[in-house]
Amino acid sequence: ADRVRWHMIGHLQKNKARKISELSRLIHSVESLRLAEELQQIAGHRETDLDVLVQVNILGEDSKFGCPLPATHALCEQIDSMIGVRVRGLMTMAPHDGDPELVRSVFRRCRELYEEIAKTGVGEGAFNLLSMGMSGDYEVAIEEGANIVRVGSAIFGTNDPAESSE
Repeated sequence: ADRVRWHMIGHLQKNKARKISELSRLIHSVESLRLAEELQQIAGHRETDLDVLVQVNILGEDSKFGCPLPATHALCEQIDSMIGVRVRGLMTMAPHDGDPELVRSVFRRCRELYEEIAKTGVGEGAFNLLSMGMSGDYEVAIEEGANIVRVGSAIFGTNDPAESSE
C-alpha cells in the first residue's frame, strides 16, 4: 500500500529541521544557505536524499520569507552541490493584497526564473517542481505554470473564527 507523502509548506526554523526532515518527503520552504546546510547535515543520517524547493520572495516583501530573487539561482547551485539534499524546484507566495494582475506577474516571474535555472542543468533533470498558488489564487498559478498548488483551506477550511458559521 502507498504511504502518505507529507510536504512541509510553511516557514522552517533551523531548530525544527531535524524533526521535519524525518516526517517530510518534500520541504517547500528553503530560503537560505544556512538552512540548506543544516538540512545537509541532517541528510547525512538518512538513507535517501532530502528533496527541497527554494522559496523565492519575488517582490522582496518584508512580510514574506524567501530567498531574494537575485540570489535564487546561486542558492540553487549551492544546494545542487550538496550531498544528501536535492533541489527540485522553486516555490513562491502571492502578495496578500490579492490584486489579480500583481499575483499573475509574481507567478509569471517565478516561472521565468524556474525555466532559467532549469536550463542551466541544476538538479540534473530532477529540477522539475514549481509550487505556486493557494486556495484563493491556484487557477492563476496553474495558468502561469505551477505543477504543485497548496489548497489546504479550500479542502479543510480555515482556523479563522470570523469565517466559521454557527
